[in-house]
Amino acid sequence: MGSKANILRFSLNVSDIDRNYYQEHKFTIAHQPPETGIHIIARILAFTLNAHERLAYTKGTDTKHEPVIWQKDLTGAIELWIEIGETDEKRTRKACSRSKHVIIYTYKEESSAIWWEHESSKFNLLKNLSVISLPVKALEDLASMIDRTMKWQFTIQDRHVWISNNDRTVEFDPVIWKEHELEED
Repeated sequence: MGSKANILRFSLNVSDIDRNYYQEHKFTIAHQPPETGIHIIARILAFTLNAHERLAYTKGTDTKHEPVIWQKDLTGAIELWIEIGETDEKRTRKACSRSKHVIIYTYKEESSAIWWEHESSKFNLLKNLSVISLPVKALEDLASMIDRTMKWQFTIQDRHVWISNNDRTVEFDPVIWKEHELEED
């Protein structure tokens, strides 16, 4: 018999000065036994760095036809497709064809750097793709703060991120490997 998932409750108070976005988000995440704390934190950061009233987690991390996180417009069209980890070219191209903007967040510095070196020439051709590396040290520090119920304050200014709870503060700069090219209206 498999192990049960732990239920984690988050209250994230987001102050994104760069985007003039200030909102509290509350949600629950199922922490499946094989998933690491670092992967959970990568999911939380991907959500927070793109926080929006229509941003939502999808059915799970292993679906073939959906991202981990997405944002749809009022018609149901996908505006933002967010992946966590080192995705393959086929999945990334499919995501780029279905969404206005795609972001891949990597979270394993060494293997992600090798992956990016291998994939960058192909991915650089995808104009609506961004690739961002999350620093492992910050992920480890945040993973040590995981509890069943969490209330965290996120502040983002000049792409610098501060995250705090009642006891600790962690700060970092996401590393932008590729930034999408904005569409002209």
